[in-house]
Amino acid sequence: MIKLGTERLDRVVALGAHCDDIAIGAGGTLLTLCGERPGVRVDALVLSGGGTEREDEERAALAAFCPGADLDVTVLKLPDGRLPAHWDEAKNALEELKQRTDPDVVFAPRTVDAHQDHRGLATLVPTVYRGYLALGYEIVKWDGDLGRLPAYVPLTSELAERKVRLLQEHYASQRHRPWYDREAFLGLARIRGIECQERYAEAFELNKLVLDLRG
Repeated sequence: MIKLGTERLDRVVALGAHCDDIAIGAGGTLLTLCGERPGVRVDALVLSGGGTEREDEERAALAAFCPGADLDVTVLKLPDGRLPAHWDEAKNALEELKQRTDPDVVFAPRTVDAHQDHRGLATLVPTVYRGYLALGYEIVKWDGDLGRLPAYVPLTSELAERKVRLLQEHYASQRHRPWYDREAFLGLARIRGIECQERYAEAFELNKLVLDLRG
């Protein structure tokens, strides 16, 4: 397995169509980043859920997933399941965020995600963050849209368990969903771990990567 490190990751942008998307797709990665880099700047933008209990859940959850980070969370009020009809509003929100921060990495949904809101947000990312390192996270769900992904972030057993515990603690509004349980989250992390020769991992879509081998 080929492993590449990073010189610096001081500024992170995390994008989600719904409250809990970021935590499900990249929660373990955020825990790792923030644990290794105290004070890292994390700007999170969520397109829907603003003004509801889901916003309260999201703010508390991301604070737990980004311990010690310089965290800023924005939750908008776009309607769930209607992103294509609110394209301009979504793109304007991403443009406004880009004016405030110049990230080293952007976390967002995958471009092949079966949910139209996830897929729509992923499609917008390269139109705003062109030339940036963008990692597309996966969200387990009934659609069955999981595939082969090229990039992995290994998770220790402790971090994987912590991620699942935080998901269960902070998103009470989602516990009724049949797929929202410990087995689903840990099972996917275990499969991705096998694929990268680790115990657990999160996997990401990656469109372009330029390797600087000049030393």
